[in-house]
Amino acid sequence: MAKHDLDPNYLDPNYEPVVNHSENTPFHQVLSARMQRRTVMKGSVGAALASVMGLGLAGCGSDSDSDNDGGTTGGNTSSTELGFKAVPTSTANQVVVPEGYSSEAFLPWGTPITGSYPAYKPDGTNTGEEQEQQMGMHHDGVHFFPIDLKAGGNSSSEGLLVMNHEYINQGALHANGATYINGMRPADEVRKEIAAHGVSVVHIKRDNNGKWDIVFGSPFNRRVTGNTEMDIRGPVRGYDKLVTKYSPDATETRGTLNNCAMGPTPWGTYLAAEENWHGYFANSDATQPREQTRHGVGDSSRYDWELADSGADQYVRFDVTPTGASAADDYRNEANTYGFMVEIDPFTPESKPQKRTALGRFGHEGVIFAPVKEGEPVVCYSGDDSRFEYIYKFVSSKPYYAATARGYLLDEGTLYVARFNDDGSGDWLALDLNDADFAAKVAAAQGEMVGNVQFDGFENQADVLLNTRLAADIAGATPMDRPEWGAVDPNSGQVYFTLTNNSRRTEEQVNAANPNANNRTGHIIRWSEDGNDHTATSFDWDIFVFAGEQGTETVVDDQVIVSLTDDNIFNSPDGLWFDYNGRLWIQTDGSDAAPYQNNMMLAANPETREIKRFFVGPVGCEVTGVVSTPDVKTMFVNIQHPEANWPDANDPRPRDATVIVTRDDSGVIGA
Repeated sequence: MAKHDLDPNYLDPNYEPVVNHSENTPFHQVLSARMQRRTVMKGSVGAALASVMGLGLAGCGSDSDSDNDGGTTGGNTSSTELGFKAVPTSTANQVVVPEGYSSEAFLPWGTPITGSYPAYKPDGTNTGEEQEQQMGMHHDGVHFFPIDLKAGGNSSSEGLLVMNHEYINQGALHANGATYINGMRPADEVRKEIAAHGVSVVHIKRDNNGKWDIVFGSPFNRRVTGNTEMDIRGPVRGYDKLVTKYSPDATETRGTLNNCAMGPTPWGTYLAAEENWHGYFANSDATQPREQTRHGVGDSSRYDWELADSGADQYVRFDVTPTGASAADDYRNEANTYGFMVEIDPFTPESKPQKRTALGRFGHEGVIFAPVKEGEPVVCYSGDDSRFEYIYKFVSSKPYYAATARGYLLDEGTLYVARFNDDGSGDWLALDLNDADFAAKVAAAQGEMVGNVQFDGFENQADVLLNTRLAADIAGATPMDRPEWGAVDPNSGQVYFTLTNNSRRTEEQVNAANPNANNRTGHIIRWSEDGNDHTATSFDWDIFVFAGEQGTETVVDDQVIVSLTDDNIFNSPDGLWFDYNGRLWIQTDGSDAAPYQNNMMLAANPETREIKRFFVGPVGCEVTGVVSTPDVKTMFVNIQHPEANWPDANDPRPRDATVIVTRDDSGVIGA
């Protein structure tokens, strides 16, 4: 979730080098006569755009026979029409919403939410201890849990708003930016930076006048940070490659970092994704283990936390260079405790977050659950947000029963990775040593170079999951154009994923699912599982829409299905969410140059592919994270890394914030 892919010289703190050199699915094995490409020149940009010809998606569109037991709430689930006037693009340092709608900033960075409720100081002098009690920076994935959810209710006037804080702006966080004294970082600055990461749980309530506010003193108000104690669960728990000085038995770790998107579970908990975690660690050793090289851990870290002048283990742990006699004497394996989905129970503030290792270790953008059914497995999907990485699916071994369902369901199961075939079909490839096909591929790869890794086998299934990317390389998955957020249509069951962009894809590297070389604008892919069964190992796919400027066409079966206009041009689709009525919301994290201007959020009708621009953010921001109350009458939208002094023109520091959007007539959002 960063701008680096649009400009190779952009020094974004989320910069991630290309680390997949496996070159799965070469060009000549992918394109077929059914896939035609054409180049469309637009203005002075000369954008290369591709259209899919003849790849209709079996089962796409309205499916009156679909079985939706997902327990979604809200209004009429058949009503996905877009009943608002599209807003124009904008360069203003403000939020723009349609006529008849209002917006207001809420819970900006630094807002006190717990503890002694220390006030935000606009001069940047809040301490690390105070930041641990305040909203973190860089708001991202967000979910609203009705306060009566555990009792089977769906309140739209009170609940727990839970959100991620992806990374930080050191210049705004401190009075004078990050400082160094004799090559060391002041420990309290580092403490403050770690505290500005993580997750916030905020109890909020709407008063009789429609005004939302924090429920001060609520026991639910909570911060989870980069220093919070956490348990390791699932197959990787206890594995010797996770042994550290802090946890010699490899069952615990501290903190969650670079939390991008998320996923609410069917049992009412919150999963925070760990995306670009690799940049927080430094290894100055001449050689690095594959668990680090395949992810891009370097010899210096993003914020130099390991240089904190206190020398405390909570900071030293970010230096993963081996220094002791064994792993139990240092933090060489600390990075191996990151790259997972982290489960947080917002209704149990004393509970310890759980890292769910069965879902794999990679650059998780988020996770999205398929509708659950009594007595059947739980299924969820996750994208690995990096160029040429993959899309994954997890199927639990144990069945779901609403009365007893908990996070244990995510500790046992099969992790699959997607292969998108050129004819519009797809396969889920098991990453399991007990699977004969995968085991054969592992045996064949023994002793070979797999990308930039000399492959010497897997010790066990824990090793497979710890090295998920490497396992997916060996399985033969399809390298994608930065797979980010996913969403499952509550009506049809179809699965959608944003492929944000990939300016480094060459003509020789294109494949049917990623047909554009130098893909700077991105697209959205979708698929239908075989038999509408989310546990199936095959699927049919198509491209829902290509992003781009005016005139960009998406063509299916020789018909122009979408032709972008001033009302819906966009680039770099990122955030994705289906509301409780079945409208698809698309958020962008792309170039703010003409013609797109500030980043935005659009609404789409999944049946007709009608798309309209609904929301435009302030200057320099990313629009990321969206959810509504169950009645779909209040929407929460997150604004990350605004460049100017937004939302308060009198504050010298830009502040990430949530935006509350409502209709002036108190109606349903988007209708």
